[in-house]
Amino acid sequence: MFNDIGALELVTIIVLAVLVFGPDKLPKVIQDVMRTIRKIREFSESAKQDIRQELGPEFKDFEFEDLNPKTFIRKQLDNEDLGLKEIRNGFDLKKEMAEVTDAVHSRDQESSSAGSSGARIDMTKKPEEPGKDDRPPFDADAT
Repeated sequence: MFNDIGALELVTIIVLAVLVFGPDKLPKVIQDVMRTIRKIREFSESAKQDIRQELGPEFKDFEFEDLNPKTFIRKQLDNEDLGLKEIRNGFDLKKEMAEVTDAVHSRDQESSSAGSSGARIDMTKKPEEPGKDDRPPFDADAT
């Protein structure tokens, strides 16, 4: 529950609690807080039991943690019935990338040999800026 609280934060909370409630009332406040947390947990467990009873016997293996989308997807992907492990093992990323790279390089070679001038287009070159007298194109939908 408090996995992300470090030692410095914990010490700060304790010091603030002593300053706010005082050393005399602090044990009573801690007991009240623990009692409230215990009641909330009991209420939560009873609500879970009521929901399981209402769902019926077909959902006896239902876990509320499965409602978390990450847990649900992880559980479904680990399912052996789908055959995803065979698909994942049959896919060789390096081989696929090599094929794509070869296809791109062969297309580059074909286009450079097919071009009459043989010059390559510089895609990094910025377009020319319009002159002072040139108006930008008119867009009727933008007005």
